[in-house]
Amino acid sequence: MSELAAEDAAVTASAIAEPRTRLIYRHTLWVRSWHWINALSLLLLLLSGLQIFNADPQLSWGMTTNFDHPLVSIDSAGDGPRMRGVTTVFGHPFDTTGVLGASKGADGQPEDRAFPRWATIPSLRDLGAGRHWHFLFAWIFVLNGAFFVAYTLWSRHLKRDLWPTVEDLKSIPASIWEHIRLKHAEGEAATRYNVLQKLAYLVVLYGLLPLMLLTGLTMSPGMDAAFPGLLWVFGGRQSARTIHFLSASSIVIFFLIHIFEVFAAGLFNEMRSIVTGYFAVKTTAPARVASEGAGE
Repeated sequence: MSELAAEDAAVTASAIAEPRTRLIYRHTLWVRSWHWINALSLLLLLLSGLQIFNADPQLSWGMTTNFDHPLVSIDSAGDGPRMRGVTTVFGHPFDTTGVLGASKGADGQPEDRAFPRWATIPSLRDLGAGRHWHFLFAWIFVLNGAFFVAYTLWSRHLKRDLWPTVEDLKSIPASIWEHIRLKHAEGEAATRYNVLQKLAYLVVLYGLLPLMLLTGLTMSPGMDAAFPGLLWVFGGRQSARTIHFLSASSIVIFFLIHIFEVFAAGLFNEMRSIVTGYFAVKTTAPARVASEGAGE
């Protein structure tokens, strides 16, 4: 009887998977600080950049502006209440009244304005103020980015957390399918960036952001003497302006996807992670069940 009782006790005391939650320290103070400074800087750079764009609302290619055949232009047609916004892309016009070209002004009437007042800093037409805002936060962005690059190299954050392995690259199709189904990692997998996150961060942090910096320098006539080769690299000042605008647009798209994923993955947990550093991970842990009726 004692042997049977021992077997019964072993069975009833076996592990049963129970869902549990544990907090892990996911983001260091430096990463969190860099994230929020960068987010604020990029937002203000975008809004002030649209103010600057409104002064010449078109994109061309080459050294000088092609007023006759721009790649993209935002204009208005008509006057007063009948004013219409027209955005032309590669020669094809689109009616964008109310948003681009003609939007509601302070008096409630349509005004000739590429981007509306709610999308620019300052809201009124002021190219000089827009440039001041843009250059101020450009310096903050550059310094913050330089410190972050130094940190990723010193702490090995780049190699350890962001650089994809061969196995990561092989899992790209599966990761895409999981994202399409809005399926997010759980357990130990949730403690690491997935391959799409790694590639997106690498493209933005080490591709688009440096590209915006270099094209921004190329657009400034004051940089010609210091970096004369930039005009040759980017094919002219207007080409650099177009690349700058497209890079900014790509970052906006990344931002929108990023915000969507934050909500889809769990707003509270994701926000706690980037504010306090702690991220809740669901795991399965064995729960021991006490033996009953061990017998004699």
